[in-house]
Amino acid sequence: MRPPLTSADAPSMADSLPSINFGFDELRDRMAKFTVRFDNFIEQGRKRVLEERNQFRMNVAELQEDQRMKKKDIEILSSKTSAHQQTLEKEMAETNEMQAAIASLSMQRDAHLVTKESLKQQIAETQKQIDARLAAQRAHAQHQDSQSRFNIPELDFWTSTLCMTLEGAGQDDRLKFVFTHIDDRDWTREAFFELDTSKRDYEIPYCKPKLEKDQIERVLDQLNEHRDLRVLLKGMRDLFMEAMK
Repeated sequence: MRPPLTSADAPSMADSLPSINFGFDELRDRMAKFTVRFDNFIEQGRKRVLEERNQFRMNVAELQEDQRMKKKDIEILSSKTSAHQQTLEKEMAETNEMQAAIASLSMQRDAHLVTKESLKQQIAETQKQIDARLAAQRAHAQHQDSQSRFNIPELDFWTSTLCMTLEGAGQDDRLKFVFTHIDDRDWTREAFFELDTSKRDYEIPYCKPKLEKDQIERVLDQLNEHRDLRVLLKGMRDLFMEAMK
C-alpha cells in the first residue's frame, strides 16, 4: 500500500525520530586537541630530526677532522720512519766504512810493527858494525900513535931529503903530500897526491900531474903489502919526475 501523500504542513518523519546526540562538539574538541598534540609531535619530531641531523653532521665533521689528523699523523710517521730508515742506512754505511778503516789501520799497524822489528834488528846490527869499526879505528889510532913516535924523525928525514911537505887535504883520513924540485927547468913547480887512509887498503883518489892508474896501483900494492910509507913516497916522486920529463 502507498503511504498517504504528505503535505507541507504535515509533520516530517525526521521530526518523529528520536533525537540522537552524536557528540560532535566533543569530537571536534578532541580532534582539535589531537591536532595540537600531533602538530606538537611533528614539531618536536622535526626539531629532533634537525638536532640529530646537526649532531650527525657535527659527528661526521669531527670524524672527518679526526681522519684528516690521523692521515696527517700517518704521513708524519711515515716521513719519520723513512728518515729513520735513511739514518740507519747511513749509520750502517758509516759503520762499515769505520770498520774497513779500522781493519786497514790494523793492517798498517801490524805492517809497521813488523817494519819496526826489522828496523830494530837492522839498527842493532848496524850498531854492532859501527861499534866494531869504532873499535878497529881506535885500535888503528892507538897503533898510529904508537908508531908516530918512531915515524916523526924518519918522516922529517924524508921530507927534507925528498923536498916534500905534508898537508891536510880538507877531509878526515886524507893526507896531501906535496913535492918540489922535481922539474929541472923549474924547482918551484909542485906535484902532489892525496892519500886516503879511511880503509885498510890505502887509496890515492887524486894527484897532479895526472899519472897512469896502473902505475899508481903498483905503488899502492907495495904500500898495502909492506905498510912502508917510504915505498909510497919514493915511488910517487919517481912517477912525478917521469911524468914531468
